[in-house]
Amino acid sequence: MKIRSLVMLACTVFSVHASLADDTIKRSDYQRPEAIPAPASNPLTIEKTTLGKALFFDPRLSREKGMSCATCHSPDHRWSDGRVVPLGSEDLEQPRRSPTVMNSAWLKVLMWDGRANSLEAQAVLPITTPHEMNYNMKELVQRLGEIKGYQPLFEDAYGDADITTQRIAMALATFQRTLVSNISSFDRWVEGDEQAISSSAQRGFEVFNGKAQCAACHKSWRFTDDSFHDIGLDSSDLGRGKVIPVEVTIMQHAFKTPTLRDLPENGPFMHDGSMSDLEEVVKHYEEGGIQRASLSKEMKPFELSDQQRADLIAFLKTLDGGPLAIEPPVLPKE
Repeated sequence: MKIRSLVMLACTVFSVHASLADDTIKRSDYQRPEAIPAPASNPLTIEKTTLGKALFFDPRLSREKGMSCATCHSPDHRWSDGRVVPLGSEDLEQPRRSPTVMNSAWLKVLMWDGRANSLEAQAVLPITTPHEMNYNMKELVQRLGEIKGYQPLFEDAYGDADITTQRIAMALATFQRTLVSNISSFDRWVEGDEQAISSSAQRGFEVFNGKAQCAACHKSWRFTDDSFHDIGLDSSDLGRGKVIPVEVTIMQHAFKTPTLRDLPENGPFMHDGSMSDLEEVVKHYEEGGIQRASLSKEMKPFELSDQQRADLIAFLKTLDGGPLAIEPPVLPKE
């Protein structure tokens, strides 16, 4: 699909008109937004998206020219990489699973521990982190300046061919904002198509919002509260606790609530990739996780019947809109 068509599709209004079955479980709580948000300092444009897409798929953004952003956020793996832990520079393993970058335009904080406060800030981190792409931004600016094919792309995007760290980050952020989940069968059900999802999935929606209390953290059309919770995993990783003062007990072992949109068929799930199927994930929440001082107050044990568990999983699968029709670009030539 041509990039102009891509952005036009990504910027399409996703309006929904839900009929509310009852006052407790409201489909309208899961309506899609009307447009893709972008900061005034970095508005969405076709030209910036074209540049950002080239940068996103270009392995020359890494020191050894062997990794691109798409290495860990691949369109073939729902914009993650399908690994329990991703490979970094010089084949070093990273400590946390690669989260999807789909629907990231709506994020206020990014990374599993929330250490980036915008897509623009996040864009630089994997490039410069030693166990990821392991490159220096000053050297990267110089390298891109020597690639003739990038000059017209920067000029189209910004009015001149000057290459800077800020412009690289802005273009990468702009492309990522266009990665929006396709409309799923759940979305069609929200719009009022009663036949869009099965009876089992509809019962699962009630379990999700009721007995299992998944909606306590997995809210809105993206199914995340964009907050941080310790869900009681057997892990020594402090997560958010590494970023904020240790005195904030509830943030120790806490990680950003991931979206439930477009989940991979066979995982991996959780920040450490420790679970490989949805039944295992659901049972973890039923058991309530490891009891410790930082455990989220939302983590309360409950028990589902086999049918309720199957219904819940059937519902989660309705959140899959299928892969985005985005092909890797032809990279600028030197």
